[in-house]
Amino acid sequence: MAETITPDLKAVSEGKGWKGSIAATTLVEKDGMAAVQFDKRAQNVVWLDGFDFRDGTIEFDAKGKSSPPQGSFIGVSFRTLDGETHDAVYFRPFNFKASDPGRKSHAVQYVSEPGWPWRRLRTEMPGVFEQPIDPAPDGDAWFHVKITVEDREVKVFVNGASQPSLAVKELSDRQGGSVGLWCNGYGIIANLKITPKK
Repeated sequence: MAETITPDLKAVSEGKGWKGSIAATTLVEKDGMAAVQFDKRAQNVVWLDGFDFRDGTIEFDAKGKSSPPQGSFIGVSFRTLDGETHDAVYFRPFNFKASDPGRKSHAVQYVSEPGWPWRRLRTEMPGVFEQPIDPAPDGDAWFHVKITVEDREVKVFVNGASQPSLAVKELSDRQGGSVGLWCNGYGIIANLKITPKK
C-alpha cells in the first residue's frame, strides 16, 4: 500500500479542492476534528477535484439516523467522474436494527451509477448488492467503515469486523476516478482516509 491520504474535510463546504454538491454540506466537528454534515433530500455527491483512485482502501466514520425511514443514506463514492457517474457504497441506518428481516437485509448497498442503480440491482439480482450488517450497529451512533477495492472486487467491513458485510464484483468498467462523500438526507462523515494500492 502507498502512503495514506487524509483529505481536508474542512475545505469541503468552502469548495476548495472539492467539486459537486458543495451547497448541501455543512462543516461540523467530531472529537475536535472536521466533519461534513448533509441534510438535504437528494443524491448529494462531493468529490476530490483532480484525484484518481484505482485500487486500495477507503476508511471513514459515519453517523446517520434510525428514523424516519428513508431519511438517512450515507456513504462514499469511488470511480467518480461526476455526480451522476460513479460507484458508491452507502448505508441505510434506519434499517440497521429493523424488526422486518426484509428491511434489515437492506442495510449496506453497492451501486454503480448510472447503469446499475439500487432499484435495478434489487429487481434483477436481489440479495447480491445489498446485505444486512451483523452485528447491527446503532442507527443513531457513529460507526466505522473500511472499504477495500482490489482486482475489481469491493469488500465492506463495519466496526472492525474480520468478515465483510458486503463483498461484490464491480459493475462499472471504469478503472479510476475520484473518491467522494455520498449522502441522501441526513448524514455526517468524518475521518476520511484513502490508501491507494501501489
